[in-house]
Amino acid sequence: MKDFKVSIVIPNYNGEELLKSNLPQVVSSYKNKINKIIEIIVVDDASDDQSVKLLKKDFPEVKVIVHKKNRGFSASVNTGARMSKGDLIALLNTDVVPEKDFLVHTLHHFENEKVFAVSFHEKGYGWARGFFSEGFINHEKGKESKSTHESFWVNGGSGIFRRSQWMKLGGMDEKLLSPFYWEDIDISYRAAKRGWLLLWEPKAKVVHEHELTMRKIPQGYKRRIQERNQLIVIWKNITSTQLFKKHLAGLSKRLAKHPGYIRIVFAAILKIKDILRARKRELREGRVSDEAIFAKFK
Repeated sequence: MKDFKVSIVIPNYNGEELLKSNLPQVVSSYKNKINKIIEIIVVDDASDDQSVKLLKKDFPEVKVIVHKKNRGFSASVNTGARMSKGDLIALLNTDVVPEKDFLVHTLHHFENEKVFAVSFHEKGYGWARGFFSEGFINHEKGKESKSTHESFWVNGGSGIFRRSQWMKLGGMDEKLLSPFYWEDIDISYRAAKRGWLLLWEPKAKVVHEHELTMRKIPQGYKRRIQERNQLIVIWKNITSTQLFKKHLAGLSKRLAKHPGYIRIVFAAILKIKDILRARKRELREGRVSDEAIFAKFK
């Protein structure tokens, strides 16, 4: 098997307590040589707690990069990816606790040069199923199993990515999708459009305490960003004429049923120039149809 080298990248914002609780387990996996980890990078997104002080004092194994201004999840991940030296980038949120040997079970998949990324097995969650319904991209969790499964997307807080392909894609779309949500679905979908594979590996076990990193953010604000970014991902990535017509019809029905949704549409329209620029790239570089991607998960 090829001797892959892995960089772990952890974005952090005011995660002092989570780092204190969970980072020791990440360090243990780093010291377990079979995981092929060469570095742990924590990118601090201008925290105002004691995260950086804790890292420098208690975790000398960790490389710490500090943003002077808060830039959001995607920007933090992209900074870590750019600074990484590994062939593969393992992304972990601060609320993810990996098993000591979690990475070794993913490495062989990258022998296939078409594999872009592999999702870790979060306890209680399986692979991701994607579908196009009523004009919108949606997803749900598949069943847990004992065998590797193709996945609609790979989790940006508990997954491993091929760095060379990540860089070809330009990383997560921090320009359009900051501060958070849908950025990992977006990069996964763009990879799938280029014919690259996304997998879920049941033996790569982690525990993910979902939403702990987002607990202080108002629910209404989170929902608006989620809905805006869902629209942006559709507008930039769905290049099928037939599916986009279905989207416009679905969007009209949603607006008729929920007039307040117009605020979400306007929020996305504010970014329309950058969306259209990104869409042109997808039209130019895409090799797989939208229909073919969704057909995998029927």
